[in-house]
Amino acid sequence: MSSFSWSIDGSIIGLYLLLTMAAGVWLRKRVRRVEDFLVAGREMNLHLGIASLAATEFGVITCMYAAQGGYTQGFAGALPGICQAAAMFAIGISGFCVNRLRDSGVMTLPELFEKRFGRFVRWLSGVVIVMGGLLNMGVFLKIGGQFLCMVTGLDLGHLVLIMTLLLIMVAVYTILGGMLSVLVTDFLQFVVMSLGLLVVTIMILSQVGWERLVETVEKHHGAGGFAPWANPDTGWSFIVFQMLMGVAATLTWQTVVSRLLAAKDARTGRRVFTRTSFFFVCRWMIPGLWGIAALAVIGWKPLEFLSSDERAALPAAIVQKVEASELGKPLATLDETELAAVPTAVQSKLNDAALNTMPKFLSTFLPVGLMGLLIAAMLAADMSTDASYMLSWGSVIYNDILAPFQRGAWPHARAIRWNRCIIALISVYLFTFGLLYEIQGNVWAYLALTGSIYLSSMSVLLIACCYWKRANNWGALAAIVCGAIVPVLHLSFEKIPSLASMAAGITKEQAGIAAFVASALGMIVGSLLKPRPQSA
Repeated sequence: MSSFSWSIDGSIIGLYLLLTMAAGVWLRKRVRRVEDFLVAGREMNLHLGIASLAATEFGVITCMYAAQGGYTQGFAGALPGICQAAAMFAIGISGFCVNRLRDSGVMTLPELFEKRFGRFVRWLSGVVIVMGGLLNMGVFLKIGGQFLCMVTGLDLGHLVLIMTLLLIMVAVYTILGGMLSVLVTDFLQFVVMSLGLLVVTIMILSQVGWERLVETVEKHHGAGGFAPWANPDTGWSFIVFQMLMGVAATLTWQTVVSRLLAAKDARTGRRVFTRTSFFFVCRWMIPGLWGIAALAVIGWKPLEFLSSDERAALPAAIVQKVEASELGKPLATLDETELAAVPTAVQSKLNDAALNTMPKFLSTFLPVGLMGLLIAAMLAADMSTDASYMLSWGSVIYNDILAPFQRGAWPHARAIRWNRCIIALISVYLFTFGLLYEIQGNVWAYLALTGSIYLSSMSVLLIACCYWKRANNWGALAAIVCGAIVPVLHLSFEKIPSLASMAAGITKEQAGIAAFVASALGMIVGSLLKPRPQSA
């Protein structure tokens, strides 16, 4: 049973939601131009930028996949955060690409690419960014709902209701206030989120203890729990892919870029990067500690996530294999006949056991009052992330997919109305996709691979745009197509029964590395193949 109290914890959550919604809706009066809606009039200062970027990049989805990393990989699971922090600090210090991007005065990356590679490259870039971004974000709402159900003790049968309420709250203030609402509510959410993370982590360290956490990692993961290159489930392909993702995400991830483009100037944007960089270690390490604590206290018990009827319906041989399964892999030892005997819904619950153990642990670990603070903090994180992501992908749809076909500039009122409609449609998509799609394997591996659909090519295009004079539209088109096709094929093969075994033979990290390599080769070969214009 969860320690959640509807009267005490519910009141804390309700007060927080009331303040957030009021602030977000009130700012709709400040939105007069499309620049106000999309990039907050380019008036974001340093401290607001730090709070907004930190709040945006830590959602419930972040907490869940980072905790899953700690649970299944130990301290080594925090490597992606270390890689991105290093990349963000280095890029912020050097100004690599970001100086030229901010000084260009564009509102999105594809707008910059049009200046160098032409209108069709801008449009295709927008399509790829939105495809990768929406596939990536499509699972946020469902996993956020799972967390709230687990931590409050609600049955997962209430998931649809939780998803609906979350979506309505986020969509209302994002549609009305745009980036202005997102920035200001991000600041409030950053304060609440930081307080909640700090309090819960201190409780875990004081009650579970650091020594027990270290002993748990040694017991379950050995040397691989401390060094990712010693872990057979990660290894060097995992390390290389995380390094590539760290650089690419800092340069071209839309929610990060939108903060740079909303900054007063390039110097402010760079300082936001350097001063936020360490937070990216924290956003992996803190939930990772929660995941390790869950492993220490609860252990690996995937069958506990099934109802009594579901457990009773499983053959005894399957129950024994699941109970004895390797951590995080409840179905790995079942043969095809045994796997076919397990209903799809039961398979889903078992596969999600490593993901859901952390919220299950917190549901009984935290006392009344602190439970309300935790949920308010997680709602703050989730609302900030969802709002920023909806606005980011919506801005690309408007600015780079629709705008190239417009005859002349739209009036500000009409442009803002279109942006609001786009965000509303994205909300409907998130709800539908979240209910229908089932992730195969580790959540972060899925998010990284879907992100690489566009991160691979957009990072190559940005670097070439800034520093390679020979780069041209042939190379840009080849880079976009080659970078997208590898991850899309891998994700598609996973869902086709006759090809699933082929996809399983290639890890998501290997597919992601292949996407970056293919995109870079596409840019180089395509640009060199295009004949140079004849001089007069």
